[in-house]
Amino acid sequence: MELNAICELIVDCEHKTAPTQETGYPSIRTPNIGRGRFILEGVNRVSEETFRLWTRRAVPRPGDLIMAREAPVGNVAMIPTGLQPCLGQRTLLIRPDRSKVEPSFLNYFLNGPHVQGLIQAKTNGATVAHLNMQDVRTMTLPELPPLAVQRRISGILSAYDELIENSQRRIQILESMARGLYREWFVHFRFPGHENQPRVASPFGEIPQGWEVMDLSRVCADADGIRTGPFGSQLHESDYSVEGVPVVMPKDLIGFRIRTESIARIPEELASSLKRHRMQPGDIVYGRRGDIGRRAYLMSHQAGWLCGTGCLRIRPDSQMINGWYLFNYLGQDDVVSLIAGRAQGVTMPNLNTGVMSSVPVRCPPMTTQEAFYRLTFPMAEERESLVAKVENLRRTRDLLLPRLLSGQIEAKAA
Repeated sequence: MELNAICELIVDCEHKTAPTQETGYPSIRTPNIGRGRFILEGVNRVSEETFRLWTRRAVPRPGDLIMAREAPVGNVAMIPTGLQPCLGQRTLLIRPDRSKVEPSFLNYFLNGPHVQGLIQAKTNGATVAHLNMQDVRTMTLPELPPLAVQRRISGILSAYDELIENSQRRIQILESMARGLYREWFVHFRFPGHENQPRVASPFGEIPQGWEVMDLSRVCADADGIRTGPFGSQLHESDYSVEGVPVVMPKDLIGFRIRTESIARIPEELASSLKRHRMQPGDIVYGRRGDIGRRAYLMSHQAGWLCGTGCLRIRPDSQMINGWYLFNYLGQDDVVSLIAGRAQGVTMPNLNTGVMSSVPVRCPPMTTQEAFYRLTFPMAEERESLVAKVENLRRTRDLLLPRLLSGQIEAKAA
């Protein structure tokens, strides 16, 4: 059975580029197509005139699928109710024939490992992998189960996706609340009691009286406050093991936390020999190459993890500064820009201890820092718990997906 046999139409984007704007119709390009869902943060938008021009062949509607023809080649997502997008470059629209296939089932089916393997086998291109339209239309698929079973399978998998979406919304709310409180207190200086605090001059301009500006090295632990990870000669790829102590690399710093899906590990014995690179709760770990600004705050369950090659570890002096306040301060827009501007390297920005040591830090009184910690760190802990929940739900869903699609786990029609 070919894909076009179960679809009303399969068309691609026939246009190249168009002026974008902040409001309007979202133009779905390949980076906006995740595995099963759209990534709409920062999506390009186009005018109504452009939308009408680009949808002459087919107006995308809920239940249609959009596939990426180039990287991430083969990703498919279904248009939900309430979203009115148009096709961007290197994408194609798939409209399922609902008398033959349930759209949500086809979404999971095309993203499943078996069909993804078929898609990858059909990619072309010496430098950039891409899919040809004819190959997509004529792609031979395994036999589909009856519609009632399709709906049962998509219902099971959708339940996981709904739990994931709910948790992600809660994460976004928590992050927004913490960011808002930080800006209110430490950017706009509207912290509790600010009415009675006169302003004084500083290298940052006027700041509340009683605040200080110090170099980062001064608010870090003596002698060991800012340290880069081990040299490549100290830690080799051959040292990595399936079990053991996690080694944090720049690739693991995603969304201001440490992701462990592909984290490297080393035996405890080797980690002990590199003990000066082991981290403790309250440390801040930075990726020091490439995308300057990637960082994470070490949570209690991450004690003893290793700062890997390519990373830099900051250890605040708890007598001088609250580590959670410092972590948030280092994410302030002007501070991120300052650090990025000082990063060295001809071909790739690179942080080192010298660059970081002289970064100026605006230090409110400890009582204000600790009040901020008490209000917002529980939000960070709840966020960490929710992120772990999302990761577990995704793993479970992804384990179920091929088993349900193959019939290894029977999904009887209700």
